Amino acid sequence: MKIVIHPAVEADRLDAFRAAAPEVEFVNAADAASAEAAMPGADGFLGKITPVMLAKADRLRWVQSFTASLEHYVFPALVDHPCTLTNTRGLFGDVIADQVMGYVLSFARNLHVYARRQLERRYEPEGGSAARVDFASGPGVVNAMDRATIYLPRATMGIVGMGGIGLEVARRASAFGLTIRGVDPFADRIQRPDHVDRIEGVDRLDDLLGWADFVVIAAPHTPETERLFDADRLARMRPNSYLINIGRGAIVVLDDLVTALRGGKLAGAALDVYEVEPLPPGHPLWDFPNVILTPHTAGYSPVVAERHKALLVDNVGRFARGEALRNVVDKALWF
Repeated sequence: MKIVIHPAVEADRLDAFRAAAPEVEFVNAADAASAEAAMPGADGFLGKITPVMLAKADRLRWVQSFTASLEHYVFPALVDHPCTLTNTRGLFGDVIADQVMGYVLSFARNLHVYARRQLERRYEPEGGSAARVDFASGPGVVNAMDRATIYLPRATMGIVGMGGIGLEVARRASAFGLTIRGVDPFADRIQRPDHVDRIEGVDRLDDLLGWADFVVIAAPHTPETERLFDADRLARMRPNSYLINIGRGAIVVLDDLVTALRGGKLAGAALDVYEVEPLPPGHPLWDFPNVILTPHTAGYSPVVAERHKALLVDNVGRFARGEALRNVVDKALWF
């Protein structure tokens, strides 16, 4: 049995693969030409396969992507090929959910506003100096500070995509008391946790957008989700709601989002992914005080590399033993 690896992995990973499957010949190809030359007779492939590599394979049965997202990975010949494709989904759910709640807490408590004011040396509550709490006013007094914050147990969150990441977002949001609903194309296959009010099909997306204070996009980039959040869809959201995208940049049309923000159609947005990355320095999104921009870092964590290695090693062992592989994807659906 032979498995080709490209790009080449570091020595400790290669040693771990060999330990998991001692009988397998591993070709750790340093360049594309070496990988192409090794494809005849290869049973498996780890890494980034190309059309040329696939065309040279004569008995390939398994391809393991090093990434979770597949929009830049799959190509027609790979979709049509009988090999099994697996990815690395499931490594990032809790890590990305932490970042989502960071955005939510920032908007709820105006932390993004105060971070900017700190740089300006401005000691000023949101709403102006009149927003200071006057405890002598007695209970029931509504002041500017009350209106400038969000009490999360009275807030709602709608999650678009209830896979591993979406479910982790829901779990964390429930700890803060938010009421949670989700939509997913495979809603009927998802076991709804008790802390989620409902999980419905994507035909209920517009209803979700009109209901939620926080809309979290946790969906993958697929032909169906590309440019899903355009002007028409953004118009379904309420002016006091926030859009959070930690899914894929291609899902949100940035020009339409800018127009919605300028028109006061949304309270704000938090983005970790963009149609064009890196986001150009002159893009208007940089100038919105009610927008939080992070540089595609939601999945960053010291635990991810450990999980990534463990998943690959496990799948190598499973393949060598003829066992079921983890994270098998539908190539036509890109996930």
